[in-house]
Amino acid sequence: MCTHDGEPVGASPVDPPPALPGGIGISRLRVYDIEGPDGVAGGTPHVHLACSEGYYVVAGSGAVQTLSVTGFAETPLRAGTVVWFDPGTIHRLINGGGLDILTLMSNAGLPEAGDAVLTVPPELLTDRETYMKATVLTGEGDARTRSAMRRRDVALEGFAALRTTYDAVGPSALEAFYRAAIAIVRPQLAEWRHRWEQGARRAADDTGAALDALAVGTAPHLRTAELHHMPAPTEFGRHGMCGRLDVYQGAR
Repeated sequence: MCTHDGEPVGASPVDPPPALPGGIGISRLRVYDIEGPDGVAGGTPHVHLACSEGYYVVAGSGAVQTLSVTGFAETPLRAGTVVWFDPGTIHRLINGGGLDILTLMSNAGLPEAGDAVLTVPPELLTDRETYMKATVLTGEGDARTRSAMRRRDVALEGFAALRTTYDAVGPSALEAFYRAAIAIVRPQLAEWRHRWEQGARRAADDTGAALDALAVGTAPHLRTAELHHMPAPTEFGRHGMCGRLDVYQGAR
């Protein structure tokens, strides 16, 4: 997800709102406009292992670079564009000017809870401790921005190497990276499962119960309906992988 920093979101409100429709997660993303070592402004290439992610472009222009078993692609982004991709798609956002995106994440925003592994070089993917040390953000304010850019530039090095290897050998170029990524996230899987059960799975089960009730001519869920309101993000300006985030955190 280009929308997160791989660390758990801060403390939730005392009374968080119910899960968002379909158990999704929402964030507003202003993509980094600082150039990387390749002369291109944008975010940090990474992959999600269990979650799909979508973008609705609010303003500005740019592109999303992707690398998967089908190869490398660069898809243009402009106001009104909608794109989405499956877990396993390595992605990097490019800021062509004022790129402002509403991100939609599956599984109650699970990428915000760590479903993301950066494409750092192989020597930094040997184990979870090494990876976390290489990708942690430090400092506050401008100092944290510098830390985010350092992390991005390390991931760009690994991303460039993956592209080069893919050009040489094809889809097998991604296998070692996928294996390392799986090993890194395995300690988090119990918490991820809880989010899924309380978010997307519960939403699907509720729909099934509603359909069952409607089929026999009843609808008890209609009598408990109400409007839910999130007047503002639960977190502003967070340093994410691909830019600064305003996060809308529902219940999970």
